[in-house]
Amino acid sequence: MLHHRSLMQLHDSLKSGEFSSLELTTHYLNRIKQLDGTLNSIITVSEDIALEQAKEADQRIADGKASALTGLPILHKDIFCTKGIKTSCGSRMLDNFVSPYNAFVVQQCQEAGMVMLGKSNMDEFAMGSSNENSFYGPVHNPWALNNIPGGSSGGSAAAVAARLTPIATGTDTGGSIRQPAALCGITGLKPSYGRVSRYGMIAYASSLDQAGPMAQSAEDCAMLLQTMAGHDPRDSTCSKQKVPDYLASLGESIKGKRIGLPKEYFSEHLDSHIADTIHAVAKQLESLGATLHEVSLPNTCIAPPAYYVLAPAECSANLARFDGVRFGYRCEDPKDLNDLYERSRSEGFGPEVKRRILTGTYVLSSGYYDAYYLKAQAIKQSITEGFLSVFNNNIDCLLTPTAPSTAFPLGNKVDDPIAMYLSDIYTIAVNLAGLPALSMPAGFDHAGLPIGAQLIGPHWSEAMLLNVAHQYQKTTDWHQQIPDFADSINT
Repeated sequence: MLHHRSLMQLHDSLKSGEFSSLELTTHYLNRIKQLDGTLNSIITVSEDIALEQAKEADQRIADGKASALTGLPILHKDIFCTKGIKTSCGSRMLDNFVSPYNAFVVQQCQEAGMVMLGKSNMDEFAMGSSNENSFYGPVHNPWALNNIPGGSSGGSAAAVAARLTPIATGTDTGGSIRQPAALCGITGLKPSYGRVSRYGMIAYASSLDQAGPMAQSAEDCAMLLQTMAGHDPRDSTCSKQKVPDYLASLGESIKGKRIGLPKEYFSEHLDSHIADTIHAVAKQLESLGATLHEVSLPNTCIAPPAYYVLAPAECSANLARFDGVRFGYRCEDPKDLNDLYERSRSEGFGPEVKRRILTGTYVLSSGYYDAYYLKAQAIKQSITEGFLSVFNNNIDCLLTPTAPSTAFPLGNKVDDPIAMYLSDIYTIAVNLAGLPALSMPAGFDHAGLPIGAQLIGPHWSEAMLLNVAHQYQKTTDWHQQIPDFADSINT
């Protein structure tokens, strides 16, 4: 079946003429029609645009002008602006917003000849760890339909896992690519901060947000990252660092790689089965020639409180633009300007977004700025220095769990925000330090739910992380496992 194939395999088949991009696109559109009513992983299906782009891709292939990604389908997280198509950010506030331009990531994919199937569901304004905060309803995990897929890129993760698309884009502010990738049994990469332009990506926390690929394997992620990465003068935080050939380095041996296991990541918060799984990953990497070393990152435990001061502070500032005046949701019959502001925002934003705006406004207010915001910035710096100290001590990358548990039931933590926030306990520190990190499938728990292993590297080490993950995936088949739900129809 076509949807069982990896992105690279689909590329090879298109190149050989086994099938056309139009046939491939139609196959995935049919799967979306038949399966996504249950998953709710997609907000907008852009069928007409996809079919037109597929025809154009077939012509490019016929003319010998195709790139590695030409004709391959993709879903974009609904946080990326797409010209002529609704960009909602999972919020009522932007339910009627149609962007007049494309985000950098979307533009790069279109120029490569990719086919956009649509826009994936997400936690509202990327605020959440379960994808239960979307205005369009929760996304369901294809491995267990009553469980969460993770968030905020849960729609992208669920769609890839259910093979409604071979690849998707996501964004990661505190773990929003890696955590849903782990919970849905796929591979997800959060690049170094500045590796991928944020132009046209609706901001949550500007100093932490980063776009990245979500796919079946490290090889597939490398293919998309090659197109996503690069300098963009429209984003002042986008690096001019040279983009390496990510695919070329995948075949390198990892013999001699020094892999650190931070003892703080194997605490009482971690499910014992997950801990055993990560140690099994370590042993597998060791059998491939890597060496294992226990390391310490003592400030890891204070990353969540620092993050939940800094991220809401930035969200409070970024979301001030949504006021009912220029675009987006506007309340009916406002009495005056203040009423327009108050009701448009209170009716347009959901509970979690309101909670974070209020938290952010509080920590930035007079009398609390020094006590909270500046202290959190100091903690952020100390966390960064802790990572750099480990890497400067001849450690090539770190191996950790991605999440403290597997996917939990929908509604299980909705009334306990602190418990929900701790779902990101192993991913948040990476964002505070601006480092790259990757989550890859590593096994299943006793209930048959996926477990993810996280690789963390120094700045600009995406190629090395992809190489380590690829070598692991060459000797295991966890990334090839498909939920029964994905094959519940004949296509």
